[in-house]
Amino acid sequence: MNNPAPAADNTAAAMRSIIQRIATGPELSKDISLDEARLGMRLALEGKIDPVQMAIFLIALRMKRETHDENKGILDGIRDLTHTVTAPVDEVLDLADPYDGYNRTLPPAPFLPAVLAACGVATVTHGLETVGPKFGVTHRQILRAAGVPVALSMPEAAARLGTQGWVYVDQADFCPALNRLIDFRTLMVKRSVITTVEVLTGAIRGQKKTHLVTGYVHKPYPPIYAMLARHAGFDSAMMVRGVEGGIVPSLRQAGKFFYYHGKDSQAELGELDFEPTQLDIVQELRAVPLPDALGGAQDGNGESVPFDNEAVAKAALAVGLAALAGEAGATRDALVYAGAMFLWHLQRVSNPQEGAARIRQVLDNGEALARFQQAQA
Repeated sequence: MNNPAPAADNTAAAMRSIIQRIATGPELSKDISLDEARLGMRLALEGKIDPVQMAIFLIALRMKRETHDENKGILDGIRDLTHTVTAPVDEVLDLADPYDGYNRTLPPAPFLPAVLAACGVATVTHGLETVGPKFGVTHRQILRAAGVPVALSMPEAAARLGTQGWVYVDQADFCPALNRLIDFRTLMVKRSVITTVEVLTGAIRGQKKTHLVTGYVHKPYPPIYAMLARHAGFDSAMMVRGVEGGIVPSLRQAGKFFYYHGKDSQAELGELDFEPTQLDIVQELRAVPLPDALGGAQDGNGESVPFDNEAVAKAALAVGLAALAGEAGATRDALVYAGAMFLWHLQRVSNPQEGAARIRQVLDNGEALARFQQAQA
């Protein structure tokens, strides 16, 4: 875990003061400092404030729009209670897919760590069982269906990363205090700042460098994620405009990537538009769709429709394993596309085309599948 909580002479008075300033309407609400946001988040995680106050705190921040300092403070409050470990590897790539999962497509991202490990990149992915607003199929659900351990202690996870090259860690293990808020977040219905920052804890670090890849949908988010990634100590970061907000771009249109190198740099973000056809990927599908028999994504009001997550996880596992075994198709193309861009970002290859050739090699020669099987219990 990180630093101790900021001191508060009177918890009730401190929280009352914070709420009075941030929850006074669209014109009169005031911003709070980084330390105050951190304190509010710490008090919420430690169960030291009433759930009603916690909900007002999070909703009021969202309604007035969080400042950079408020976002940083919320992240710091979460990181204060995160079990952070250093793996026995020089560099770690942290793949941060949406914790609320996928409800329109079968995600290939859970299979990327094994592919990248076969390319010599120690890779960690993370998440939780399920959370709103989508309650979609998650990395945990898919990997559990494959027999991959999804409930490792942080020392166990760090050790596995060193020996097998990739690992999954669950929020219940690296930040149990935050994980205990899932039911509370479900009752809140709408997303809060927690959804923005929880993927940036960086619970497993490299001995020399740690890199982040995360996805986004809306245009304002890449600079926010870059700011938070630098604040959290990531040596580089790539933000991908991905399918369903994930880390894998669409296979049928130009992908947009933002990135930085050097956590202390305040330079403008690098920006790249890239066509999948530049990697010899030609697909009519943007991603593998959710089979019709397994349910729809949303109702007429735009609300998520419940579906059988276990069945969807098994379907995603089937297409993922087929791609790892060399089967052509959209899932394989997604692994090639995303993997190539990540190798290029990490400067392991000179251009994405070279990265795509390397990814195809480990898919064709069985190295990627072997890495995945190595992790299966």
